[in-house]
Amino acid sequence: MNRSGVPEPKIEYAPKHYICRRAAEPLVLDGQLDKPFWQTADWTDDFVDIEGDLRPRPAKQTRVKMLWDNEYFYFGAELIEDQIWATLTERDSVIFYDNDFEIFIDPDGDTHQYYEFEINALNTVWDLLLVKPYRDGGPPVNGWDISGLKTAVHIDGELNRPEAANRKWSVEVAIPWKSLRECAVETRPPMKGEFWRVNFSRVEWQTEVQDGEYRKLLNPETGKPFPEDNWVWSPMGIINMHYPELWGYVVFADGEGPNTFELPQDERIKWELRKLYYRERNYYEAEGKFTEEAKLLMGDDSWSIVPEIETTRSLFQITASSSDGTAVYCIREDGKLWKE
Repeated sequence: MNRSGVPEPKIEYAPKHYICRRAAEPLVLDGQLDKPFWQTADWTDDFVDIEGDLRPRPAKQTRVKMLWDNEYFYFGAELIEDQIWATLTERDSVIFYDNDFEIFIDPDGDTHQYYEFEINALNTVWDLLLVKPYRDGGPPVNGWDISGLKTAVHIDGELNRPEAANRKWSVEVAIPWKSLRECAVETRPPMKGEFWRVNFSRVEWQTEVQDGEYRKLLNPETGKPFPEDNWVWSPMGIINMHYPELWGYVVFADGEGPNTFELPQDERIKWELRKLYYRERNYYEAEGKFTEEAKLLMGDDSWSIVPEIETTRSLFQITASSSDGTAVYCIREDGKLWKE
């Protein structure tokens, strides 16, 4: 039963998109991206702060390439870095305690049953499945592992050597569809023209050099490390990656396309339902009950939907028609969104 509030992101709805083309050959992983395999893949836009325009642009560039074939979803990430360090060597450690690179994948876009992957410069990984976002009760399934996962890291410089001429580190990841399909539509890989919701994060800690080693910079007022920076591909408007509705759109293409992407009107409808979900949850936190009065939640904002709300003491469901009027989208108190 979800009766807690849900912070509403401070952002206009404009997730990034990426046309993911088919790989022309199998990938031999070595962590380096300057090889023929990646030549046909475009770079994403440079990463921005997780809060978007609310915060300055990152001081260090991060960008990603993606490709796909019948067996794998491929990722190549480049992280410009003059301080290349990592400490964690055990799989499924909390990798973001080091500087890291992270991948988030929600195959069917319902914000439930999605994947998180983290990797540091030692090529140590943490892979987990989220049954629901933490705001909706979670839980994370840490015991879930990507069967057949392939990863590699390349260091342009020297790891854990502050005096080295460090330039960047780069990552290659190949995730088999056989591991990703379990949360996908019809439990299958994507088809040409379909999109999955994907985002990336780079965690960056402030460090200093002590006795020839990197150390996290401590806040003298608290004695604890300063908060980490979170740099992402598609901005979230909130310091929380677990809002899958704000991740980017990765469109799967082949030699015949598609070569462009325009946000479908139904995606805008789903976003408006999501905003009502935030506000219904927040209304409960303030008033101790849900409301069926849409106007109380909609305020003076501009809306394209005419929602209907049903509530009980502990549940709600909000519905709105699809753009062509042939179906209905529904969202409930735990954030699950589906089409009827």
